[in-house]
Amino acid sequence: MTLQDRIEAAMRDSMRARDERRTQTLRMAMSAAHNREIELGRSLSDEDYLEILGRQVKQRRESIEAFRAGGRETMAVNEEAEAAILAEFLPEPLPVDELEKLVRTAIAETGATTPADLGRVMGKVVPQTRGRADGKAVSDLVRRLLSA
Repeated sequence: MTLQDRIEAAMRDSMRARDERRTQTLRMAMSAAHNREIELGRSLSDEDYLEILGRQVKQRRESIEAFRAGGRETMAVNEEAEAAILAEFLPEPLPVDELEKLVRTAIAETGATTPADLGRVMGKVVPQTRGRADGKAVSDLVRRLLSA
């Protein structure tokens, strides 16, 4: 079963259960996927769906921070609920120790020694962590290890 099929089935189930928040959240994700499909002019792969869902979760996390900074706790809680719904369809995040191991391996393989080599290391690590680790967290880890 493809990721698209899983999302569509979950949306149908949420509609039957009259779970309005879940239905709306999954509809928004499907809409974003549909728009991306039109933009690319082809059917989306599971990897494309993971990218879209990851972007949707990231947007909600940024909104959560903004709402909390503005003192709008109710809105932040709503965004957290939506992020949790979307995160159900993403692969398990990489544990920190496994991520560090991947970064150290990439540093060794690329021969990187200074923070100026960040791009080469990120080019090696990002494809391996796509959908399983936040890009900013990976970048911060690479920068920290190259600075050490």
